[in-house]
Amino acid sequence: MSEQARKTAEALEYLTGFGNEHSSEAVPGALPIGRNSPQRAPLGLYAEQLSGSAFTEPRTHNRRSWLYRIRPSAAHPPFTRVDNGALRSAPFTEAVPDPNRLRWNPLPAPAPGTDFLAGLWTLGGNGDVTQRSGMAIHLYAANADMTDRVFSDSDGELLIVPERGGLLLRTELGLLAARPGDMAIVPRGVRFRVELLDADARGYVCENYGQPFELPNLGPIGANGLAAARDFQAPVAAYEDSDRPTEVINKFCGNLWSATYDHSPLDVVAWHGSHVPYVYDMRRFNVLGSISYDHPDPSIFTVLTSPSDTPGLAGVDFVVFAPRWLVGEDTFRPPYFHRNVMSEYMGLIEGAYDAKAEGFVPGGGSLHNMMSAHGPDHETFDRASAAELKPQKIDDGLAFMFETRWPITATAQAAGADHLQRGYDDVWQGLQRHFRG
Repeated sequence: MSEQARKTAEALEYLTGFGNEHSSEAVPGALPIGRNSPQRAPLGLYAEQLSGSAFTEPRTHNRRSWLYRIRPSAAHPPFTRVDNGALRSAPFTEAVPDPNRLRWNPLPAPAPGTDFLAGLWTLGGNGDVTQRSGMAIHLYAANADMTDRVFSDSDGELLIVPERGGLLLRTELGLLAARPGDMAIVPRGVRFRVELLDADARGYVCENYGQPFELPNLGPIGANGLAAARDFQAPVAAYEDSDRPTEVINKFCGNLWSATYDHSPLDVVAWHGSHVPYVYDMRRFNVLGSISYDHPDPSIFTVLTSPSDTPGLAGVDFVVFAPRWLVGEDTFRPPYFHRNVMSEYMGLIEGAYDAKAEGFVPGGGSLHNMMSAHGPDHETFDRASAAELKPQKIDDGLAFMFETRWPITATAQAAGADHLQRGYDDVWQGLQRHFRG
């Protein structure tokens, strides 16, 4: 942890708006006017386009940014393979998909000197990175800064959810601070370095191989509600002008590759475009729900969605269960028992989740694959079935969910982990027969 990193994080300013065509320059005059690639870019910089989508995709889905940097990205030595550590990628073939309900405690504390990249540990996922489809679920535990090295993911965008300890993300396009209660997005291919704002850090990562995350359509909800575009914050330009050797690690088709540059690649002095990192405070989510009866489907809590080729069927949704009021009359208010064609991984950032009385703790997570029966544990069911139905504020926890159209295959390390709760099924064993024929 660096005290300088904390001071830097506290002083950050942002651009606002999700999906905007942003522009920013760290030095006045660094952005060319009226064209993207002039014969000579201003201030002796190099012009470079970073494309997060195919050139010919519809304008509404096109993601690209123009970067004006001290050295072009092409100026680097060859990459060589390095060990993947505990990082895994799709297709996940080392184990078979498991229909059982699974739950894990938090990751154990890492060895001293473990940075964000070294602390990534893959729980599972689906799809195929070479086909740009599917997703992976990772956890991280770190106690050191990434020093003299940066990371980029060619396989997908990274949605980072801190659970303990804040992160300072130094990206090519500028700096973001992400603390527990925030989520951050680093787009596909954007290089970044992670510094810790506290003594250690822990959290969750969704690696989205498919279409970039976007705000869900609101339909009958109207023009407002759920996550507001203006609450997403993008960085302002900030650059490193350093000739110190820097290791650049690239995740490509499931494997890690390394090259040592003779300079920092975080040297973008100005930029404009829509392929940009974001940070979002999940407590700003505008929760909508029933004010008459019944518990709404969890889709009403969707923050971001990665669409697939089937309308309404997401490659992955990011869902947050933020503080809210429950007022439904004659209603079982916790999440109901259900079996779902979608697969769900749920994590907890703080407090408790209203469907589980015990065992589901911050930093842990549960996996309910498609059509696996789940819902409130017996203690929650008994309590909610007899509760006085007065207005109730749910504000003692913050939980989230990665939901995907395909089954999630757990990695061998997740299926055999010491922190796997092998008695998870027991939480439903106390449910009694109440039928009166």
